[in-house]
Amino acid sequence: MLTVLVDYDSGNLHSAEKAFQRMAAEVGGGDVLVSSRPEDVARADRIVLPGDGAFPACRKALGSYGGLFEAIEEAVHSRARPFLGICVGMQMMATWGREYTDTAGFDWIGGEVVRITPADATLKVPHMGWNDLVLDRPHPVLAGISTGDHAYFVHSYHFKVADPAHLLAHCDYGGPITAIIGRANMVGTQFHPEKSQAAGLRLIANFLRWNP
Repeated sequence: MLTVLVDYDSGNLHSAEKAFQRMAAEVGGGDVLVSSRPEDVARADRIVLPGDGAFPACRKALGSYGGLFEAIEEAVHSRARPFLGICVGMQMMATWGREYTDTAGFDWIGGEVVRITPADATLKVPHMGWNDLVLDRPHPVLAGISTGDHAYFVHSYHFKVADPAHLLAHCDYGGPITAIIGRANMVGTQFHPEKSQAAGLRLIANFLRWNP
């Protein structure tokens, strides 16, 4: 069993690598590899796509690695490998990103990534720090995670799903903010599970055991 964390120079993957290695050891989840090689993605049993920064920059960076996105898409869609997108890695699953300039996403889960606009003007953007999760519907990656559990967010934009059935969890920050999305063999978290202590580690462990 091999989980590949995709490295395309869009974030420091050290903490994510350590968290996935720790949970893989605990649940018998096999090996964890950080790689930018399409051939490693092609042989992966599970794929994790992190991302820090602006949507257009991350999308461009991923596309600059020849064959890497194509290997991800083939593994996820043709071979139904479990996929987890984290932060901008989750946002790029959308149809469109509206940050700075309209940028086409993967269009794996319908919707668009738009700027957070809290109803309370005293709430600052970016949304940064700990917030309570509100679970909207059950999912295997949420086993053992409850409404009220904490997650760590750092972002100015969030994913507005076209189909409410794809919204697994949200948080409140002057209005609902998408926290977790999912469809078929794909899930995504706006927060950083590797920085979210108990709830984040539980989600990682669940993902490593998930067989959609």
